[in-house]
Amino acid sequence: MNEDMWLFLTVAGQFLAGAYDVFGLERYSSPMNSLVLTENSQLTADGFEKLPDQMMYPYAEPYDLQKHVSILLLAPHHAEEKALRNLSRDNPTMTDSEEAAVANLYLMEQSLRCPDTPTSGGLRRGGVMDGSSDCIQNPPLKHPAEIRAPNSPMVMNRGKASLTPQTTRPPPLVIVSIPPYTHTVTKVEKKSTKEQMKALVPWLKDKTRRAFTKKLLYKRLPVLSWLPRYSSADALGDAVAGITVGLTVIPQSLAYSNIAGLPAQYGLYGSFLGCFLYIVLGSCKDVPMGPTAIISMLTYQTTKGLDPAFAVLLCFLMGCVEVLMGLLGLGFVIDFISGPVSSGFTSAAALIIVTSQVKDVLGITSSGNTFIEMWGSLFQQVGDTRLGDTVMGSVCIIVLLLMRYMTMLKVGPKEPEQQTMMQRVINKSLWLIGTSRNAVLVIICGLVGYQLSRQGEAPFKLIGYIPPGLPAFQLPPFGFIRDSNTTVTFYEMTTSLGWGILILPLVGLLENIAICKAFSNGKPVDASQELLALGISNIGNSLVQGFPGSGSLSRSAVNNSSGVRTPMGGLYTGVLVLVALLFFTPCFYFIPKASLAAIIIAAVIFMVEVHVVIPMWKTKKSDLIPGIGTFVGCLVFPLELGILIGIGINIMFILYHVARPKIAIEKCLSPEGAEYLLLTPDRCLIFPSVDYMRNLVTKHSIKQAVPVVIDCSHIYGADFTAAKVIECLTHDFSLRKQPLFFYNLKPSVVAIFKGLQPKGFVVFQSESELDDLIKGNIKNRAESQQELSIINVGTG
Repeated sequence: MNEDMWLFLTVAGQFLAGAYDVFGLERYSSPMNSLVLTENSQLTADGFEKLPDQMMYPYAEPYDLQKHVSILLLAPHHAEEKALRNLSRDNPTMTDSEEAAVANLYLMEQSLRCPDTPTSGGLRRGGVMDGSSDCIQNPPLKHPAEIRAPNSPMVMNRGKASLTPQTTRPPPLVIVSIPPYTHTVTKVEKKSTKEQMKALVPWLKDKTRRAFTKKLLYKRLPVLSWLPRYSSADALGDAVAGITVGLTVIPQSLAYSNIAGLPAQYGLYGSFLGCFLYIVLGSCKDVPMGPTAIISMLTYQTTKGLDPAFAVLLCFLMGCVEVLMGLLGLGFVIDFISGPVSSGFTSAAALIIVTSQVKDVLGITSSGNTFIEMWGSLFQQVGDTRLGDTVMGSVCIIVLLLMRYMTMLKVGPKEPEQQTMMQRVINKSLWLIGTSRNAVLVIICGLVGYQLSRQGEAPFKLIGYIPPGLPAFQLPPFGFIRDSNTTVTFYEMTTSLGWGILILPLVGLLENIAICKAFSNGKPVDASQELLALGISNIGNSLVQGFPGSGSLSRSAVNNSSGVRTPMGGLYTGVLVLVALLFFTPCFYFIPKASLAAIIIAAVIFMVEVHVVIPMWKTKKSDLIPGIGTFVGCLVFPLELGILIGIGINIMFILYHVARPKIAIEKCLSPEGAEYLLLTPDRCLIFPSVDYMRNLVTKHSIKQAVPVVIDCSHIYGADFTAAKVIECLTHDFSLRKQPLFFYNLKPSVVAIFKGLQPKGFVVFQSESELDDLIKGNIKNRAESQQELSIINVGTG
């Protein structure tokens, strides 16, 4: 701010000080008046209109102008602040009110002709006594348009002011007054509620305009970023990848509906509309939206024994929760699930999924909601094993594992540039067959089932009838009538779903973020945007009777290796599913259930993350505790409860580290050789840790009996409990007459600690101050001991 502005603000503050007691002093009566600038003040050439006393909210602070003038400065507020900002050389526009204020400033300049003479007017401020001065002139107030003083310190023209402060030495305290003026007091009427509501309309319009910006639009609709640059090469890559994923998702969706305990068609219903919606909202090109193994298992555990309508409603509610979390920016909650917890959950879920499919490989029925219950039921039914299903399932598992390695086979040199055309064709064919192994297996097994069914009853169980055509587009069931003519209300349905409504969105986000991070090549992942994309996709799936889904890691790997370029690959995947529903559902009748179970087992067996155990053991062994705890919890209890157990263990570890900070303790010497004890905490002081720190500081300080210095370089925050403990700590040291100093404490933390006015609270910022503090403390102690000895001698 330039000198002209400071001078103007100075005058405003002094005028106010001369008329009213704004600084907590008594009110003085004076024949002189002062200028008061408030939000609704109007200054004219004839007089002033100002607010009454109770409507003024000035703020004063001392300010040293040019290092030799002490001035009480009035800080302007709101409207007057904006007006004062216009009083600069860069702004030639000035209102009448502003010109009148500058005219008063001109009068002040005239009053400073004799700087050594006390101010008249019967005022007493800061040692300036009552008196009079022949030198101080009080000319009548004029409008700025009438002022013409080219030789004065200020040159004034209408609409423009140029101010030049006096260079003579001013008195210790400047008080400027102007002659009495006529003023009228205007009362400000309180606005009605209706007027206040009308005043909110422009504010809401401005907030809305700021919210709907182009940047936010491109962030919430990622399709706008890549669609204008979409090329024919992108279309070809997306088509190849989309069809390849489609050949994978059709048999997988049929199998995953079996995991969820639903008819096979529900898997197909949840595999096309979500793909279309994710194209518009998704931020990761590799994510194929649809049913997944873990989400299907969670759906089974949530809706076991219930009507399929519950699974459709669960899909809708899962989408609503995800959208709400995305709008509120709650994508960060995924950060509370650590790597060990995620690995333990995924590994346990994989084992449970494999266990759930063993019954179809053996051709028996079983029940159970947890890993232990499932195996207990399997052992009870193992005597009913069917040979045909066992042979079909075992052969399919072996074939799938062998075909998995076909994608890694290479003919000829490893570098594609050195391969011949025939070698490239063979390698590409091997990769395509290995990638589409699920579709190839289902087609072959379907043909086998068809041929055996024509000759009589097939020796293994078949999927059976699947309704042909597309599902009806309708709202999810918010209530329905059972066969017994009893009505199931929406409240009863949501109560039956329980914690699954909250756990499924969390697990779905966990799966999706894992995919995005795996294929993002180091780019940041917007978890909130992914929540919105997943939520809208699941809501869309619920409108076509689909069950909950998310991004599939296995299909994402296929998508990426197939050369997908943009999220448009989901269009071809969804179209392929629609074609299957329209034309091929009669063929699905002959697919053996054992082959679908084999597809699931061959896919999820690699999700058991045994490989992370050794690295965890080598890096930080304590990380195995939440990982193993989650793994065991998910096997013993339902999955949604198991992951909550893992998160709880993780939070307990975090809280333990917060409550038990590491404190480095060492005995040091100051630059001049004074001995002291240095304690350095490694984190902020908040309520779980302050008592522990107090006990530790007290213990070592009593043991060493030397001045104690707490290095606060790592303390960036504190709370009331910490301030209370610091107060007690300084009091204890004062009673023991042992020095306690705080080094390099942040000003914000100092303000918190000083709020309770602790006794003996000393802060220093450089090591050079330490010697002075220690010497001063030693001197004080010596004087105290000397006084005490004199008292004792006198008493004796």
